[in-house]
Amino acid sequence: MKIAIIGGGINGVMTAWELCKNGHSVTLFEKHTLMSQTSSSSSKLLHGGLRYLENFEFRLVKEALRERQWWIDQVPDLARPLKIFIPVYKQSRRPAWLYKIGLYLYDLFAGKQNIGKHRNHSKASMQELCPGLKMNGLVKGFSYYDGQMDDYQLGLWAVDQAKQYENFTTIEKTTIDRVDVNGEVVYNGNKEQFDKVINVAGPWAYQLLKDSDIDSDYELDLVRGSHIVVNRKLDHGYFLEVPNERRIFFVLPYQNQTLIGTTEVRQSIIDEIKPTQAEINYLIDAYNYYFVSQITEQCIVDRFAGLRPLVKSAQDSNQATREYVIQVNKNLISIFGGKWTTARQLAKKVAALF
Repeated sequence: MKIAIIGGGINGVMTAWELCKNGHSVTLFEKHTLMSQTSSSSSKLLHGGLRYLENFEFRLVKEALRERQWWIDQVPDLARPLKIFIPVYKQSRRPAWLYKIGLYLYDLFAGKQNIGKHRNHSKASMQELCPGLKMNGLVKGFSYYDGQMDDYQLGLWAVDQAKQYENFTTIEKTTIDRVDVNGEVVYNGNKEQFDKVINVAGPWAYQLLKDSDIDSDYELDLVRGSHIVVNRKLDHGYFLEVPNERRIFFVLPYQNQTLIGTTEVRQSIIDEIKPTQAEINYLIDAYNYYFVSQITEQCIVDRFAGLRPLVKSAQDSNQATREYVIQVNKNLISIFGGKWTTARQLAKKVAALF
């Protein structure tokens, strides 16, 4: 079968690999270069989504925890376990018992694929293990494990797996003008007919249908997630509440520096995808709330943002589902949403459709 895939992020790449394995002829279209947009602007975590448990997204968390192990097993030089601490303060929005339940479920859902069990830590233990943290008001803490990755290089590894098949072609720096439900793709003034077209363009998936006058069952909530990197070395990660909010942000060791993120700011598809000054200040303030050694904007060595395509499901983007959905219009298949960690399973579900 001759198949077009539109979107060269991790979901498009993994779908292409899966279909090539099944013997299909695949052409992957990307308007920039492969893995250069949303998929390389993540928080660099291969994770089940500990905080998704609050939204009862148990199916997604179980799937992601299994897939986390798969990535680490396949490419251990680009994906590895990371120990993450959760400090609990008197002023924390979540009590210690709630974290305990969540971490118990996290371990339970991971089952045999667990990369490390959570542990409880007293205040004295936290002082010893996390000397950089402010201790005023600290009650206790927890530690657990998730996976950390180099998202760009790991994505290119997946591209290389697909390129081993002669039936795989990539066409980069090419914008798709239109698609139709019968399998036609229009680009650069050309029309090409395919047996199936898979629209997995991430944040641009809904817009492509709109531009092609095709009705969609779903809308996307486009949420910008910004990060900063500071020139500080860190031994382990932190899962932290934004001060006076229920939102979570991470402070993570990454390439001998410290990665801080992320934000959640709605934007339109035509807006530039980059951190605003307000977001940078927000992340600096959140970090300084918890750590003894303070940072300023002058400490920042890198800043980046990605646009998350969440399926529209809630007023508060923090409560929006992280599940993905698949829409079929005759020979056109569109993917909405999707997590980096679960890209392989999404690909298998798409491949099972034909």
